[in-house]
Amino acid sequence: MSRSGPPETVLPQIDVAIVHALRQALASPVDSRRAAVGAVAAKYPTCLQAWAALGRASAPGIDAYMAFRVGYHRGLDQLRANGWRGSGFVRWQHESNHGFLECLEGLAVNAGIIGEEAEAVRCQQFLVQCDPRGRG
Repeated sequence: MSRSGPPETVLPQIDVAIVHALRQALASPVDSRRAAVGAVAAKYPTCLQAWAALGRASAPGIDAYMAFRVGYHRGLDQLRANGWRGSGFVRWQHESNHGFLECLEGLAVNAGIIGEEAEAVRCQQFLVQCDPRGRG
């Protein structure tokens, strides 16, 4: 820890081609949106924003839980690759961190839905530790 507090990790921006593909998928009709977003996540499996979008496009409960959990674990890998050592801030103010934080938040919510209360609480606590100020 430095004198200014815990270190802060900022994930790199995602490629503009991936942003474009994800926007197109999200603009799909509701009945085919999940499949379109899933295709983006399959093509770009390291894109945390795609996993977060897939979780949001999924039915609440186990389907959303699975997508958010994959994004969360992919996000931990990316955080470590970018200098995170298991503690420190991952702030909402950085757009490139949104995918990870949305996956963590979605995992917390959907863990609660499927009855994994301990995991839901751990994820909520981790979210606060990442950025005590939250989305604000």
